[in-house]
Amino acid sequence: MLPFRDYNPSRSFPLVTISLIAVNVAVYLYMFSLQLQGEHVLNSFYYHAAVIPADFLHVPWRNHHVPPPLDPVWLSIFTAMFMHASVLHIAGNMLYLWIFGNNVEDIMGPLRFLLFYLLCGIIATAAFVASAYYTYKVTGNPDTITMPSLGASGAIAGVLGAYLVKFPKAQVDTCVFFFFITIVRLPAVIVLAFWFILQLFSGVSALGSAGQAANGGVAWWAHIGGFLSGMLLVTVFAKPAKSGYNTYYD
Repeated sequence: MLPFRDYNPSRSFPLVTISLIAVNVAVYLYMFSLQLQGEHVLNSFYYHAAVIPADFLHVPWRNHHVPPPLDPVWLSIFTAMFMHASVLHIAGNMLYLWIFGNNVEDIMGPLRFLLFYLLCGIIATAAFVASAYYTYKVTGNPDTITMPSLGASGAIAGVLGAYLVKFPKAQVDTCVFFFFITIVRLPAVIVLAFWFILQLFSGVSALGSAGQAANGGVAWWAHIGGFLSGMLLVTVFAKPAKSGYNTYYD
């Protein structure tokens, strides 16, 4: 199930949403230029600027073959939010941000939305580090806490959680893949609840599994943490609702 358009017009220009997309694309182009210099150059950037749980858990693991982390290391929480590993990775994240971000920004205002986005990203990172630490303690596999984590999906998951709370009835055009591809128009509550259940099922299944981390798996718990934080924080960051705002178009 892949959403690609919603029918929920906003009343303001989504300056922050568009700016976030622009910064993410610019960083990806920079990373692509590093890849052209050699895979080792790009990998060095990963280990320098992405989130690595071991660095937050004060577990020594780096040697002279691995570049040092950012100083202070917490800066990597923010740099990792704008890093992506492939075209599909950034395309998927930016599609979700474009569809759902403008309406969430609209009900918060630009500054509040930016703070909300970053805070959801921080909470998502904390959830990922905690899950990685748990898996490390269960399996003893150091790969579970030394793999770089990067991407905007944790922060964007917060946007999805906020959208679900505020616009559950908004109509969303979605590609459904089930032996064949078809386009259906569904309420946001179905699209986003399905997305979250998939993350939750995958996260619980992967928790404590060394294989996922060793093979470059998805940071499911970053998605889960980001989504739940967005659902909780939207009531804090949203401005008082304007009369007649919650109108949905078929």
